[in-house]
Amino acid sequence: MSQKTLNMLGLAQKAGKLKSGEFSTEKAVKERKAFLVVVASDASDNTKKMFQNMCSYYGVPYFVFSTKEQLGHAIGKRMRASCACTEAHFSEALIRQLEQINLGNRTGGNVHV
Repeated sequence: MSQKTLNMLGLAQKAGKLKSGEFSTEKAVKERKAFLVVVASDASDNTKKMFQNMCSYYGVPYFVFSTKEQLGHAIGKRMRASCACTEAHFSEALIRQLEQINLGNRTGGNVHV
């Protein structure tokens, strides 16, 4: 299931609907262009907390998923601690996948995997 999610992130990247890296992800959220934020499980606690708070404030679904190396590899880049999906349909499909992986333990608009 997690490989399918990584593949979907790669498709979103190829379609030009994914922003990656902390700066680009933060910019997408603050410009209200992000429909979903994914942060790597091995990202720093400060990075996770920053995105969790930011996504909560802006009402963007937030997931902790995979590792920096796996996220980067999936989207054809070097290690990435975060990424934001900027297209609604890709985001909806990714959210469904991430919720299935997490067995639906959704809390306060933020899901941690």
